[in-house]
Amino acid sequence: MGDEDNNSESSGTPGVPTGKGNSAGESPEGTADPLLALERLEGWRVDGEAARVHYSGATDRYSIEYYHPSECVLYWKVPPEDAGNTAVPVGRNTVPAPLRERIREDLAEADIDPEIEQRKL
Repeated sequence: MGDEDNNSESSGTPGVPTGKGNSAGESPEGTADPLLALERLEGWRVDGEAARVHYSGATDRYSIEYYHPSECVLYWKVPPEDAGNTAVPVGRNTVPAPLRERIREDLAEADIDPEIEQRKL
């Protein structure tokens, strides 16, 4: 895992990334680029064909990844800093609802169908 950003801005929901930014991700050709649009949102970083954002709550840390080619979202539980650096994938039902809502809002803001957040792999 890389550096974890603490995205716990005061957005009404403690510990959840605010995700507010530009909503249009236009490539130089003028075509909408969902990865570029996500990267413009607070906390999101693009790496190849994927975008990632980190979440730090009171006791839990997550890395959330959106994979553009397969249009899916994966959640990774990140261990405490003193416990090593191996993240493990986790099921959506174990992720706090406010974080899942925030991810769906970010996807929608980037003009990505927010329903893909619920897609099963």
